[in-house]
Amino acid sequence: MLRTEHVGGCVVEAGPDSFVTEKPWASDLARTLGLGDQLIGSNDADRKTYILTRGHLVEMPDGLMFMVPTKILPTGLSQLFSWKTKLRMTQELFHPPRAVDHDESVAAFVERHYGAEMVDRLADPLLSGIYGGEAANLSVRAVLPRFAEMERTHGSLGRAMLVARRTIRKVGAVPRKPAPPLFTSLKGGMQQLTEGVVARLNQTSLLTDAPVQAIQQEAGSWVVSAGLKSDGFDGVVVALPATAAAQVLRIASPQLSAELAAVQYSSSITVSLGYGREVRKALPSGFGFLVPRSEGKRLLAATFVHNKFPHRSPEDRALLRCFFGGTNAENVWTLSDDEIIAIVRAELQQILGLSAEPLFARVYKWKSAMAQYTVGHLDRLDRIERLRQQLPGLALAGNGYRGIGVPDCVRSGADAAAELIKSIS
Repeated sequence: MLRTEHVGGCVVEAGPDSFVTEKPWASDLARTLGLGDQLIGSNDADRKTYILTRGHLVEMPDGLMFMVPTKILPTGLSQLFSWKTKLRMTQELFHPPRAVDHDESVAAFVERHYGAEMVDRLADPLLSGIYGGEAANLSVRAVLPRFAEMERTHGSLGRAMLVARRTIRKVGAVPRKPAPPLFTSLKGGMQQLTEGVVARLNQTSLLTDAPVQAIQQEAGSWVVSAGLKSDGFDGVVVALPATAAAQVLRIASPQLSAELAAVQYSSSITVSLGYGREVRKALPSGFGFLVPRSEGKRLLAATFVHNKFPHRSPEDRALLRCFFGGTNAENVWTLSDDEIIAIVRAELQQILGLSAEPLFARVYKWKSAMAQYTVGHLDRLDRIERLRQQLPGLALAGNGYRGIGVPDCVRSGADAAAELIKSIS
């Protein structure tokens, strides 16, 4: 899904546009591939994110760690929250530690701590941009395990964050390096990472355009059937969406296939628009905006790419990247590209007052591409792992398991390869 186009001097990403710097696996892979000099960081000095609130863009207040306020004054003065929610934030500091013996949705978890407005204005929009799903369906243990642990040990998320900050300050007696950028990408586009991997592979070992019908064990080996061609192998890494993995493994293990098929996926659509100098001057500073579902728009988010990263557009160009996900994507899926672009332009005019004709527009559709870690996801993964262990020589990798971002997928592949080598050596 890493696909880059170069249009009008702009670097246009069809899939992921970057990855979280904190997770090292993608950056490490890039360096291994000789792409270390291509790694670029986000322009965090200009990092602002806006939330569409009652038809107006409101800047997220300083000190919010995902959704947890760590600075009282900016949050207290923000127009993003009502006074009722600000009072809930103060009361949340006194939550006692709580060990929850069951999984629950992110929405239920956040509402217990901060109320429904926090779910609507922050938790749901933030997670929609990552998973393309809804906070009401996503598992807090799978999606926000750190927060679940904070509740167990401290009760209050805000108090846990403040304790962590004090600990960092104590350690900070030693001069610290400047904070790394929040996001990392590649100067020539994310597709460089895929191309770098392919260039290192043994070309005679690659068999492309050969859809696999089934994978099954026979006489101590794994037989991969692709059309009229079948080959035997000591081991197999199935690096597919879980639903596709379920199809090819249905003969090898009906039980494992059923569990894999139960992992849900949502679709996404990204629309990139290029504009001229005047639009660039008129747009707000910052990285972009998120749209709560309560605002009644079809867009879920938009990124001001020219602000977020260097090397993405000429100085006289503005590059916007707009996002539909989940049910919002499904609702416009059957429309033509021109109709989808018209929706995007209409909503950008409503939100930003942007009426200019774009210099170019590109629409990219990704069907059932974003794994949904629904409530009970970790329990399902435990069952999947027990069933997989009954099939020596089989490893699973992909975004359907323990992380959907690019670094998580890189780690998943490396772990699968290590597991496979261990099992067949």
